[in-house]
Amino acid sequence: MPEKILLAHGSGGRLTHDLVREIFLPHLSNPFLEPLDDSARLMSQGGPMAFTTDSYVVNPIFFPGGDIGKLAVYGTINDLSMVGAIPSYLSLSLIIEEGFPVEDLKRIVSSIREASEQTGIRVVTGDTKVVERGAADQLFVNTAGIGWIREGIHLSGLNAKRGDRVLLSGFVGDHEVAVLSQREGFEFEGDLVSDCAPLNDLVGKMLQACPSIRCLRDPTRGGLATTLNEIAFKSHAGIIVEEERIPVRESVRGICELLGLDPLYLANEGKLVAICPPAEADRLLEVMKNHSQGRDAEIIGWVTEENPGRVSLHTGIGGHRILDMLTGAQYPRIC
Repeated sequence: MPEKILLAHGSGGRLTHDLVREIFLPHLSNPFLEPLDDSARLMSQGGPMAFTTDSYVVNPIFFPGGDIGKLAVYGTINDLSMVGAIPSYLSLSLIIEEGFPVEDLKRIVSSIREASEQTGIRVVTGDTKVVERGAADQLFVNTAGIGWIREGIHLSGLNAKRGDRVLLSGFVGDHEVAVLSQREGFEFEGDLVSDCAPLNDLVGKMLQACPSIRCLRDPTRGGLATTLNEIAFKSHAGIIVEEERIPVRESVRGICELLGLDPLYLANEGKLVAICPPAEADRLLEVMKNHSQGRDAEIIGWVTEENPGRVSLHTGIGGHRILDMLTGAQYPRIC
């Protein structure tokens, strides 16, 4: 570990994982925390429940396809959904910088209301703090979410097994490039918008059709490559993915080539990765393609016993390369 915290420690990549494993886990480790899934699995009188929390510091707070309010609601819903829970309750805490426009705050709260009404989750508690000008960057949002896990479902990054198929619900990189375009003033051909969206309905239909799904993850910070590495590491398995099967929009690919970015490490806010038994893959893919949030889904790879803890990419020219976790940060303040 470096002597001081770096911006890259918040990127979701290797430095983030080092921070968790070298600082937090040695002091806080317990059976509920150790799986390090998107939500903790707890027991209640009503059955297994999921609990998650997240903080949102996106810059700019308004971007094509969404804003920090919608991002906070959908992000919490998606984390609950990744462990098979039905999102039910949400806490909402705001840290507001002195001088923040009231009209912008009204717009964000309205967006939160619309997102919660759309998905059926209720904001049941919250907190507001105002800090001196310069002590925060406009607005920070923290949420916590609770949901009840469907009966018989046990999803975790620990579950991937040899021969399992890896499915991706759609195009990668849309969110980060949309935020980047707004921040830096880039203009693209066509209307590229963030993929910020709730995945609970898609997950519900997937689990109904294929309750044997082993793992669901949403590839947010650190992108698809980092998420696959997390699964491979936790499951002590190797993962192989086919580059030509990973959907990337031409506009995203173009800006990545211009700026020297890799779309496989770009943040997403409305996509998921699913690991399922091979016999179920085609049926699961059909279910995903029949849903608005999965119409561009693809089977992109498989799980192997070879090279446990590593992810390999078969390239379009017939070669292969190791896909490591994100090192450093491609761009800050994306989600």
